[in-house]
Parts: sequence; structure tokens; C-alpha cells
Amino acid sequence: RDLHLSLRRQRQMCIRDSYGGTIQPGPKHRDVISVFEAVGGVAAGRITEAELQEVESTAIPGPGSCAGMYTANTMASAIEAMGMSLPNSSAQEAVSGEKKTDCEKAGEAVVELVKRGIKPSDILSKESFENAITTVIALGGSTNAVLHLLAVAHDARVEITLEDFTRIGARVPVLADLRPSGRYMMSELIRIGGIQPLLKTLLDAGLIHGDCLTVTGKSLAENLADVQPYPPGQDIVRTLDDPIKADSHLAILYGNLAPEGAVAKITGKEGTRFTGPARVSVSYTHLRAHETSLHLV
Repeated sequence: RDLHLSLRRQRQMCIRDSYGGTIQPGPKHRDVISVFEAVGGVAAGRITEAELQEVESTAIPGPGSCAGMYTANTMASAIEAMGMSLPNSSAQEAVSGEKKTDCEKAGEAVVELVKRGIKPSDILSKESFENAITTVIALGGSTNAVLHLLAVAHDARVEITLEDFTRIGARVPVLADLRPSGRYMMSELIRIGGIQPLLKTLLDAGLIHGDCLTVTGKSLAENLADVQPYPPGQDIVRTLDDPIKADSHLAILYGNLAPEGAVAKITGKEGTRFTGPARVSVSYTHLRAHETSLHLV
């Protein structure tokens, strides 16, 4: 009875802590970035306050994480690639029957993992983190993934550094055309299969490690064995021979402002090099005092 209650509690905890799924798109293909752009539009005099209100009231139609490849969807995808969540767990809308089913399956998986004695430390390895980094790059994911993956690796006692992002990024292209830098939303990626076909593509190309253990009790390669490619004609995720960017969008920077390193997102759409004058502020107060003369490019 005690074991049953313990497993039940862990199952309930897993359901509560499961990734909550993505927000559905608003009308006119809107998401949270649409609100930011509308605020700027009012400041620039391009739209009215009433038009801003209309965008604000429709861009986020319900619960869930930001609708593109922002931090939450990036990390959900990274954790799936790492083997720490079930296949397709990163690819459901928050308001959907699929999300409810995913939570139930997560609880069942926790029970099975406890019975088999499989622990996070059995899954989290240098190779599984490399799989997560590779997937984040291919998806054009958030720079916050660098911070979060370094933190998780630290707690898992796995040696991951900024240099690993640079090393992996030199050979992994950006393939997914997802917001905020791209055109498509997470719901649209879900409709063509989520990240499982992408993982299969990366595995077949030798870009991820297939022998890593996952929460299914199987290896990543075993989980992907029957995964089919993305449907013909879709242009949300490109092929390896036609990438959005040939190498990583996550640029690790070093200099006097960040001697231990910093991260920037360079998608290639803004160009890969900038030369020009810098306007330097010695403090936030100084910046605010002169912000009317600053022109951000």
C-alpha cells in the first residue's frame, strides 16, 4: 500500500509539473510579439490606441506558453531531445485533448521508471546534453536555453560549457522557420509532427547520439525508429541541404564587457557583421538621460 501511495503521489506530481503546452495563435496569426509591435506602432504614430487595444485583446487567446520557439517551447523541445520527457511531449497545445493524454502518459511513465529503478542520472549524460543543444540550434531556439542547460548540467554533474555550444554550433544548421525570428508558430509545427521528424533527420545525419537512454526505457534511436518524415511541401522545417543558416544562431561572445562569455542570437537575417559607432552609457541612469538621442539599429 505504501508503495502504491508513493507511486500515486509521484504520478500526480508529474502531471502537475508536465510542460503545459503552447498557446494557440490569435486571429490574423498574432502572438505576444504582435503586442510588442503594436505598442511600438502606437509610439511611432502608425496605429491608434484603439487598434492597440484590439491587438492586445486577441493576440493571446488562452492559456499556454508563448506561441513560437520562445523559452518554454525551446526548453520543452530540448528536454524531449535529452530523453527526459516522452516523445512528442513538447508538441501539444495547452488547450487540447492531446495535452491531457500526455499528462496521463507522463504519470504512467514515472510509475514504470520507479519500478525499473531508472533515475535522471541514468539519462542525463554529456551526450544527452549534446542532443539537446543540437536540437535547440536546429529549431532556432531561445538564447535562454544556454543558461538553462548550463544550470541543469551543473546540478546533474555533467560537464557542459559555453565552448560546447560553439563546437556543436559549427556543424549544426538552423532549420526551423519559427517565431520570433521566423514566420511560423508552435501550433503549426505541431500540425506537421512536432520535433520527432526533426530528431529523426538529425539522427540519420549523425548529428545526435542515438544510444542515449530516455524516459521510455528505450534508447533515442529506438524511439525514433518508426518516425516518418515531415509531409511533402511543408516549409516550416527545412532540409539539411537548404538551411535557414548553415551554422548556429547562438553566438558565444567574449570581450571586456563579458570576460567569461555572453550569448547573442544571430539568425543571419540581420546580417552576420556590423561595423559602426557605438554609443556608450556609463550607467542605466546615464542611458535613460540620453535615450531620446539613441537610435537602435
